[in-house]
Amino acid sequence: MSGELLLAEVGGSLAALVGTAAYTRVKAPAVYWSTVGLPAAAVRFAATYGSTMDACGLTVAPSRLRVLVTRATTRREIRPVPPRIRRVRPTSTGMRVRLRLAPGQEPADVAASAERLRHAWGVHSVHVAEIKPGVVELRMTGFDVLRQVRMPRRVPSGHLVVPVAMREDGTAYVRDYQAVPHAMTLGAPGSGKSVYVRNLVTGLAKLPVAIAGIDCKRGVEQAPFAPRLSALATDPDMARDLLDALVAELEDRYDRIRDYQGLPRTVADEEITSDIWGLPAKLRPVPLILIVDEVAELFLVATRKHEERRDHMVTQLIRLAQLGRAAGMYLEVCGQRFGAELGRGATMLRAQLTGRVVHRVNDKATAEMGLGDISPEAVLASTQIAPEMPGVAVAGDTSGGWSRIRTPDLSLAEAAAVCRRTAHLVPDLPALDQFRPHVPPAVVIPAKPSVSPGLVPNPASE
Repeated sequence: MSGELLLAEVGGSLAALVGTAAYTRVKAPAVYWSTVGLPAAAVRFAATYGSTMDACGLTVAPSRLRVLVTRATTRREIRPVPPRIRRVRPTSTGMRVRLRLAPGQEPADVAASAERLRHAWGVHSVHVAEIKPGVVELRMTGFDVLRQVRMPRRVPSGHLVVPVAMREDGTAYVRDYQAVPHAMTLGAPGSGKSVYVRNLVTGLAKLPVAIAGIDCKRGVEQAPFAPRLSALATDPDMARDLLDALVAELEDRYDRIRDYQGLPRTVADEEITSDIWGLPAKLRPVPLILIVDEVAELFLVATRKHEERRDHMVTQLIRLAQLGRAAGMYLEVCGQRFGAELGRGATMLRAQLTGRVVHRVNDKATAEMGLGDISPEAVLASTQIAPEMPGVAVAGDTSGGWSRIRTPDLSLAEAAAVCRRTAHLVPDLPALDQFRPHVPPAVVIPAKPSVSPGLVPNPASE
């Protein structure tokens, strides 16, 4: 009888443990990975590394010196040599393994076997990143990090660097305006494009930069950010005037750079600059980011007069994109649909936008317009985004690299609160004063009394 009780107790404990692990794996995948998944994956990796690399064709013949030493010291069988492990580092979402490639190997060889490595080691995904010539890093994730987005604690930082989303390899996707000055963001309604812009604006709001917006939907998307905006245009006519003011500011900044260079021998050779970042701090203008919410509204025309306005605005946008980097003026162009049929200048404007972020779109032509010059695989990946996964997008740049990302959920109220708290960071730009959005004073609503009516004392009874 005691044996049966002991068996029942042990079985109940095991069942409870298994049930808890299964529940944690679904509801808290990060906890499950840290407690169960990581030790199991580490054991599989250590036990099968050599055989897995050999099966994937990632080994090379040993050198003659190794053959001679092995034959002289041991009688072991001489086997092919896999890439040397330089470092293994566990993370909250997976593992990072840095490998030194053998002579004759290249990162593409390892990337081609990423899917087989994933199955061999029982992880959710394996991504290959080149660290430097001859060294690659296997970024393994133990679960789908895009299902429940939690930004990593350590994110890249720097001047004009804004963390925006999570990559599928567990790293942070950032907008580095000095590396990628201009970008285009596309997405159908409900795809998460607006949430991406909110995360971008809240990140920029905390930096010493000027933010200008063009929102031709009467300002419904960007008006909540008004306390932190230096300028806001809510219709095409205001957008035309704002673009003219920005181009005038652009020319003024170039004049400032030219004046600082001066005549020969007035500036030391090592201090000569061709952009604002080489200017002294007291002369350097504040960086400015222009966010265009719906670019198609600037292209739509109904009359001859509207066509002239359209051509003028597109020309000004292209000038900002061509010349803005050196002047510290950057573009974020967003839209639901973008194609050559928008009109003259559409493809020329797209060519100036290095960064590309494409959410779920309604037609393949838009995906090809955004990612077609980056990679055919990126276009295919963007057309396979499920509607029940808003915020998922394919991000790339014209260098050819791309990855799937997802922005953390951020409500409009939360983004507006950040803009109110950082309103004191709005820089002084006299050229944009006429476009500064009006911010009404906050209305304090008195709190309701916490005492119930039945407990309020009656003056007549006193």
